[in-house]
Amino acid sequence: MQSTTPLPKLIRAHVFITGRVQGVGYRYATVDTATQLGLTGWVRNLPDSGVEAVFEGAKEIVEEMVRWCHAGPPAAMVKEVTVEYEHPEGLRGFEVRR
Repeated sequence: MQSTTPLPKLIRAHVFITGRVQGVGYRYATVDTATQLGLTGWVRNLPDSGVEAVFEGAKEIVEEMVRWCHAGPPAAMVKEVTVEYEHPEGLRGFEVRR
C-alpha cells in the first residue's frame, strides 16, 4: 500500500529588511540559515541600505526563515521586515545577488 502523505505546500516569500542590515554580515548569515533550512532563493543589498531576499520552500520552513529575518545575525539591528507572498518560480540553490 502506498503512503498518502501529502507533499508540503511550497510558497515564495519576497522579503524587504530595513535597519542596520548592511555591513554586519546579514546577507551571508541569510545564505547560511536558508541553506541549513533547505530553502532556495537569493539575497542582496539595496541602494537604500536595506536588504532584499526571496525564499522558496515548504510553508512552515519559509515562515521560520521570515521570523529569523526579524533578528538576523547578532550585529544587525532590524527596524522593519516587509513580506510579499508570490507564486514560487522553482529556484535552485541559494545565492547572494549583486
